[in-house]
Amino acid sequence: MQASVSYLTLGVADVARAQRFYHEVLGWPSKGLVGAGSDYGEVAFFKLENGMTLALWQHDSLAKFTGVALAPAAIPSLMLSHNVPSAADVDALYQALPTSAQVRAPRALPWGGYGAVFQDPDGHLWELVHNPAA
Repeated sequence: MQASVSYLTLGVADVARAQRFYHEVLGWPSKGLVGAGSDYGEVAFFKLENGMTLALWQHDSLAKFTGVALAPAAIPSLMLSHNVPSAADVDALYQALPTSAQVRAPRALPWGGYGAVFQDPDGHLWELVHNPAA
């Protein structure tokens, strides 16, 4: 069997707020919230160009679905990356972010490419990166 990851689910404090951030600030297409009235609450899906789907699910709903207790917040151990076509795209996307989301301003990276770091409203780290070698 070939290894692949097709869905990435992020636990969030407020699924509606998180959906608005990814849809309105980042411009990612979404059909909004689905699953109203279900035992596990609403979820937002974003179909990404590479065939992957990003899902945003409220922390308590994710815990109920998986049967795993909520854990206290810790130092982030994961950073997601959004590879864009050019350094100018990194700059434009970073400048479009609310100041509160901006973590590290765009700059040349020591291993090549150009990137910046931001956090979504729930503290998930994202890298905006142009990596011509990728």
